Amino acid sequence: MSSHDLAATALALVADGKGILAADESTGTIKKRFDGIGLASTAETRRAYRQLLFTAPDFARHISGVILYDETLRQADDGGKPFPRLLADMDVLPGIKVDTGAKPLAGHAGETVTEGLDGLRERLAEYVALGARFAKWRAVIDIAAGLPSEGAIVANAHALARYAALCQEAGVVPIVEPEVLMDGDHGLERCEEVTARVLRAVFHSLNRQGVMLEGMLLKPNMVIPGKGCPDQASPERIAAATLRCFRQTVPAAVPGIVFLSGGQSAEEATVNLNAMNAMGPQPWKLSFSYGRALQQPALAAWGGQAANVARAQDVLRARAAGNGAAALGSYSVAMEAAG
Repeated sequence: MSSHDLAATALALVADGKGILAADESTGTIKKRFDGIGLASTAETRRAYRQLLFTAPDFARHISGVILYDETLRQADDGGKPFPRLLADMDVLPGIKVDTGAKPLAGHAGETVTEGLDGLRERLAEYVALGARFAKWRAVIDIAAGLPSEGAIVANAHALARYAALCQEAGVVPIVEPEVLMDGDHGLERCEEVTARVLRAVFHSLNRQGVMLEGMLLKPNMVIPGKGCPDQASPERIAAATLRCFRQTVPAAVPGIVFLSGGQSAEEATVNLNAMNAMGPQPWKLSFSYGRALQQPALAAWGGQAANVARAQDVLRARAAGNGAAALGSYSVAMEAAG
């Protein structure tokens, strides 16, 4: 894929009123989700659930791409059509999670570095052959007393940059995901400070590795107080702090910022995204790459029962529509009742 094609793919992922569904839960993570509805996690139940998501009516109206897990990229619908082709036939771009998870960082107690660079060039070639057009790599940064350390920030930024360079070499658009966790009792200002440090380090590393900014997307956290903070900021304060932070750290060459939902509820993730877009045009498109915030209501409605598939798909459609509107700054709470 040429540099022009990479840029075109990145822009397609942040098309007006559309965002990304993150359906890349590892086998361990989706087991926890299924435990919550009393469903055994098997290759078949996981396939059936992903099929429910991808075949929802009007799925492509507000979804531009789907991040898949290795297993899901190789699965097919009931008729035998591979999921990547099913998505591509709807003009939804198939993507793939390529990191192998966060592991303890030597010499830095309580901190992690994301692994998966070994063999990534070869894996990317296979994923491209299976239909993947973009990829995702998640780094995890914790806020606590004395954390994050500079060592952890630099190690994760370097890994993200090397991943992104390998993706672009393979003709794949990298989604760069440095997540500052919202665990803890830190306030809005502390999250803004740490997020700015992380983003400066990430873009410094991306530039050193020669990553073309026009052919990538950023998937960051919103600037948001920790869950244990007594001062839970309003959507307007969250939006203002996030945009202030990003205007200082994210180059305008980046075509889009697709936020992760983190520990926010489905409604909070939508309202906060809308508040940002309601503040007017920014140097980059502001959209979503939500996992739990898009899926959890539909998963609960499904409950693992075939009779509930249509209802679960309706719930997913409503959540996608709300987030599509939020990506345009036109969401209203009244849409929840309508959905």
